[in-house]
Amino acid sequence: MKHSNISIFIPHVGCPHQCSFCDQRTISGAQHLPDGDEVRAVCEKALGEVKSPEDTEIAFFGGSFTAIPRDYMHELLDAAKDFVGAGKFKGIRCSTRPDCIDFEVLGILARSGVTAIELGAQSMSDRVLEMNERGHSAADVENAAAMIKQWGFELGLQMMIGLYGSTREDELLTMHRIAELRPDTVRIYPTVILRGTRLAELLESGEYVPLGFDEVVDIAASGLVMFEGSGIRVIKCGLHASEFVEKDMVGGFYHPAFRELSEGMIYRYNMSFQIEQSAGGDRFVFAVAPSCMSKAVGQKKSNIEFFARKGIEIELVGDESVPKYQCELRR
Repeated sequence: MKHSNISIFIPHVGCPHQCSFCDQRTISGAQHLPDGDEVRAVCEKALGEVKSPEDTEIAFFGGSFTAIPRDYMHELLDAAKDFVGAGKFKGIRCSTRPDCIDFEVLGILARSGVTAIELGAQSMSDRVLEMNERGHSAADVENAAAMIKQWGFELGLQMMIGLYGSTREDELLTMHRIAELRPDTVRIYPTVILRGTRLAELLESGEYVPLGFDEVVDIAASGLVMFEGSGIRVIKCGLHASEFVEKDMVGGFYHPAFRELSEGMIYRYNMSFQIEQSAGGDRFVFAVAPSCMSKAVGQKKSNIEFFARKGIEIELVGDESVPKYQCELRR
């Protein structure tokens, strides 16, 4: 099922911490605080344009929603709630910090039509969390996730690849611990270094040496396989395209087709393994799901060209029986 929502961005307000990577005005592209009337206007317009509102959520993103002033949170929720129900939108989704969840706020969200809560876990390594000034622990993520599931909300977890001090081992640890929490959805964000942030200062000083871009793509590919293979939907892989990000980034791993790159890497590894296990040859035919054909080909035919440089010709054929992210050697 394709994830769909009506995104309303709330700039950095009320959050108790300024994380090393954070510049919410740049990330969200929002320059002011929307009020209840604006929320109603956005929802009214979207209700007349969205093809399947019953499968769409109103989503408050961009900041720590449950950390904003209570009166303001109620104003936004009251406005959105009017557009939830029969013949309207499916529900309301919000994102927040793991240490800004308690039974009081969950009660408010439940009464206001909220159906899904996403937590910015970012890492499940306490060392990495501390180095990036997150102000919460991995245990906070676990506790908040348990409470959210106990209340019956859909649980989403967000992770960031390539934070200051994070190693490949840390990233794999984070993936495993997130998978163990059994969220309904996951977002995988590669770290983007924005002008004016602590990460930008660390990059300039040489203290922060980011992972290589190909390694980050490779790690994201591992995450896609792990989560999707566990029945956890990855509803985002890569930061959303934004003129603000492209203008203000000074480093990191932004690419408008980041997920496509990562999915192409999955198929490259699968084909490489089967070629190595074969009896040899310079031409191979692989079957893949028709809907995954472009992923197997790779962005701008990168996988076809990768094997061509090795003197190997690859032909791809469609077969509905082949699962997502898998390929079958036919000849």
